[in-house]
Amino acid sequence: MKAMKEVLSWIVPIVIGLLVALLIKQFVFQLVRVDGPSMDPNLSDNERVVVFKQSTIHRGSVVVFQAQGVDPSATTKTDYVKRVIGLPGDTVESKDGNLYVNNKKVKQSYIGTDERTTGTGNWTLSSLSNIHAWSKNVNATKVPKGEYFVLGDHRSVSNDGRYWGYVPKSKILGVVKVPFWSSDKTAKNNINTEWKNYFE
Repeated sequence: MKAMKEVLSWIVPIVIGLLVALLIKQFVFQLVRVDGPSMDPNLSDNERVVVFKQSTIHRGSVVVFQAQGVDPSATTKTDYVKRVIGLPGDTVESKDGNLYVNNKKVKQSYIGTDERTTGTGNWTLSSLSNIHAWSKNVNATKVPKGEYFVLGDHRSVSNDGRYWGYVPKSKILGVVKVPFWSSDKTAKNNINTEWKNYFE
């Protein structure tokens, strides 16, 4: 009996600790690793970031989402990191390196001129939907209800919403924040800012 109490005395705290850790990961936050260059210069390949599950998604927020079922090339469970450009109901257009949401010019201070102009292209949501034959969203001029339009910061290499369309809210795991121990203050600010002044 005494031996059983001793065993339980160290098993119970471990079980409780594991349950708390699982609950935190499921509902509060988790660490994820960035894979690839699509968020350069603000997030680097293999960089560790924190994803907050309950944070509000704004225009300009960087999010992690489950790409399987969103991007046809993601045939296995894969997480993507991208920046939210358009919220449900928004119109989005790219012209000469500038982004326009609801006909207002977006402040893209989080990337340089090269990232803004190289590889972004000129398009509207409607033209993208026709070019890439988004079956349920052909000719759509606005981001559908309950979905988001996302781009990578490194536009010339990013596989993003320009090619496969929108990200349903149900696929988004949370909002990315660069942890306090990161040494790159500019990149950290470009990711962690809530971009309340989103337009020029």
